[in-house]
Amino acid sequence: MIPKYKKILYATDLSANAAHAFSHVIGLARSYRAEVYILHVLPEVEPAMLNYISTVMGEDRLADLELEHKEEIKDKIRQRIHAFAKEQLSDHPEDVERISEIEIHHGSPVGRILEAADRIDADLIVIGSHGKGRLKYAFLGSVAEKLLRKSYRAVMVVPLK
Repeated sequence: MIPKYKKILYATDLSANAAHAFSHVIGLARSYRAEVYILHVLPEVEPAMLNYISTVMGEDRLADLELEHKEEIKDKIRQRIHAFAKEQLSDHPEDVERISEIEIHHGSPVGRILEAADRIDADLIVIGSHGKGRLKYAFLGSVAEKLLRKSYRAVMVVPLK
């Protein structure tokens, strides 16, 4: 059976090369008349760093600051992604309508991508991958590699320049 992509989840790290992967997403969305869901995951701060900051600032003050600014940061990133999409689609503004939702979450990128894909019942996950060489991936891994290993959904990895 030939797959039909009706819901495409595009996970972006907001890097300078993100436009390259986004162009693939929009091309697929046009071809299949699909909805596009954009996801950006903010990584958690390392526990050692959090411990240091809470020691310097005080645990209560750090918790208050986190709560105060978490939604503000998410809104700014959401606006940045929307502006990016509008700019990339300036020659075809009707394609902006294909973007159903822009989500910003904190946590493990792979876990959050898989959760979002399940929640929206995505037919395809698209992610860009930075070419950092084989040796680095042998030791560090990458979000794209982990996603390919853990996802039971179709995953398209776009090599970024």
